[in-house]
Amino acid sequence: QVQLVESGGGLVQAGGSLRLSCSVSVSVSRFSAMDWYRQAPGKQRELVAGINSGGSANYGDSVKDRFTISRDYGLNTLDLQMNNLKPEDTAVYYCHARQGWPPHEFWGQGTQVTVSS
Repeated sequence: QVQLVESGGGLVQAGGSLRLSCSVSVSVSRFSAMDWYRQAPGKQRELVAGINSGGSANYGDSVKDRFTISRDYGLNTLDLQMNNLKPEDTAVYYCHARQGWPPHEFWGQGTQVTVSS
């Protein structure tokens, strides 16, 4: 059974950093793509960053040059390094993984990130 469990969220001041980690119950090599999404109150869930099986990463425009996504095949984690955090980064952050075709999708339960001004 595939389980994704996020950790690393919390409260940080603007300009600070946090590192989110998504622990996966199976080998991350099983997934063609893994992503971080976020959802702020009253807003739709949006893609923050994604990484495919080849290691290519893509980022939302609002986080480019501040966030870095990485996949650790040894620890079976998906990580998100977040630097220079802004109040508008406040949201619940979700880990997402996609496997096979048609794709099976898996979601974590989310971790809260709050950035104070």
